[in-house]
Parts: sequence; structure tokens; C-alpha cells
Amino acid sequence: MSRQCVTDLGVSVVQFFETHLPAQRGMSRHTIRSYRDAVVMLLQFIARRRGCGIEALDLVDLNVAAVEDFLRHLEVERHNGIATRNVRLAAIHTLARFLAGRHAERLGTWQAIIALPFKRGAQQRPPEHLAADGVKALLEAIDRSTGSGERDFALLALMFNTGARVQELLDLRLRDVRLDPPQQIRLNGKGNKVRVCPIWPRTAQLLGELARRRSNEGTDAPLFVNQRGEPLSRFGVRYVLRKYAIRSGVTTVASQTLPHPHTLRHTTAVHLLKAGVDFATISQWLGHASLNTTMRYARSDLDLKRQALSQVFPDILAPNAKAHVLFDPGGLRHWLRRL
Repeated sequence: MSRQCVTDLGVSVVQFFETHLPAQRGMSRHTIRSYRDAVVMLLQFIARRRGCGIEALDLVDLNVAAVEDFLRHLEVERHNGIATRNVRLAAIHTLARFLAGRHAERLGTWQAIIALPFKRGAQQRPPEHLAADGVKALLEAIDRSTGSGERDFALLALMFNTGARVQELLDLRLRDVRLDPPQQIRLNGKGNKVRVCPIWPRTAQLLGELARRRSNEGTDAPLFVNQRGEPLSRFGVRYVLRKYAIRSGVTTVASQTLPHPHTLRHTTAVHLLKAGVDFATISQWLGHASLNTTMRYARSDLDLKRQALSQVFPDILAPNAKAHVLFDPGGLRHWLRRL
């Protein structure tokens, strides 16, 4: 881009992504990429309506009417749900707040954009998860006699063990795994928050076998790689899970669909909850920013609801132990007294 083509909007967007989000807000690269997608889609939408390229847009082109039209475009033409629409709007809100501090001469415009409300009505479906026998069948479907099978088994076992996000596992380095007691791994989660998660001795053994094959690569080497020795990708994990789910015939409990990688995270949370682990511990285990995020797992399993119901006035609601008292023809009153 030539110097005379540089606009205030272009300069601000570069500062927003290069400095503000990573350095001042401390956002992870995955969140930054999500914000990037939202801003790029907005600018492309405005540029198409103006009949120009994105590089020609300036601050005057970014106004509340354009944002409102963009949100309508997401729902009507792109058929995005309310949740997706709200995610895009959250990114635009953050950009508008940043611009308000840099270009106060247009403060009214930025305030109007920030005032755009999130839409209600997004249905929060209970998280999909796998039953215990589904977990067993999925792992038993892996042929561990091959190198890739051994890697796949260790990967899925670690996902069930920790409930970690896919990217958290893909970011693991050999140095992040502790194989000596207490066995544990160090995960780098959302917002660059680091947490330590315990692992089963059996999982540690699987990871140890995986690490020993690549011990000559140094401690900075990624733990999970593909057949070419490159870091495993999110698409690779999805492919691995789908392959074994189809082979074993495993589907999710509620919708009977093939599981996706995040389903394994939900599965860990639900089974921790069924085992009696409290919400605060599960929240720390999974790296949730809020306890409210963890609470949704209470809605995802019918057994948990039955267990809760059985604990509410169990003696009062239980069948009467003397329900089979024989009727005495001698008198209804005496029979009723014997109940």
C-alpha cells in the first residue's frame, strides 16, 4: 500500500490487532483470529456497498447504520444464528471502544455502535457428550500396533483424561509433560492462562512412550505430530476422531450424531460431575473463566437429574412400605388406620 493510500481507519485497524489486543488486552491468538474474521467481514461488506476496496475505506465509512446492515446481512443472507451474530458484534464493540480512545472527534459514532444490543433468543442446547460405553468403544476401535494408532490412542485418552481444548493439546511441548509422580501436564489456555492438570498413570505411560520416540528433537518439540513430522492440526484431530467414531459406531447421547473434538471435553465434564466432583473443581480443571460456564453441564445428563430428584424428600415421595395391606371386610375405618 502506498503512503498516500494509508487511511486513519487502516492505521487504527493495524494498531488494534498488532498492539491493543495482544499486548494491552492480553488476548490469545485464537481470540484475535476470531476478532479478525469479524472485522474483515464487516469491512468487506462496507467496501462492496461502496464499490471500492477495503484499503479505500476510512473512519467516516464505519458508522452505526453500516454495522446494523451488516448484522442483518449475517442473519438474513449468511443464515448465521443469534449466537454467531452476537460473537461478531462483540468484536465490533471492542473495535469501537478502541477507536473511541484514538479518534474522539467521532465519539458519538463509536458510542452509537457500542450501544447496539446483543440479540436475545439464542437457545443454549445442553452440551453433547458420550456415554461411558461409547468412550470405551471409541478407544477399543484404535489399532495400536502402528505408530499412528499409538499416537491416536494417546491423543484421545489425554482428551478424555484432561477435558482440554483441542488447541491446548496441540500446543503441548515435550517439556510440558511430567511423567514422574505426580504425573501432570501444563496447559496454555484461553487468554494465555496456564493451568496444571493431573493425568492418570496409564495416560502418563502412553505419553512417555510417545515422547521417547522423539526424545532427540528437544524439549521444545510438539508432543503430537502427523506422519510427516509436522505439528498435528485441528483438522487432523477432527479427522482422527471421526474415523474411529465411524469405525466403532459411537454417537453422542442426545442427538445421536458423530462426536466432534469438543464433545470429548464435554464428556469429561459430565462424567466428573456424575462422579460427585464439585462445580468449582471442574471449572478449574477445564480452565473456565466463569463458574456459570460449568453450570450448564448439569443440564446435559438425565441421570444427574434423576439423582437430584431422588434426593428431594426421598422418604415422603417413596412408595409406602405397607402398600400391600389386605382389605378387612370388617370395616373400612380399621383398614385405613392400618395403612
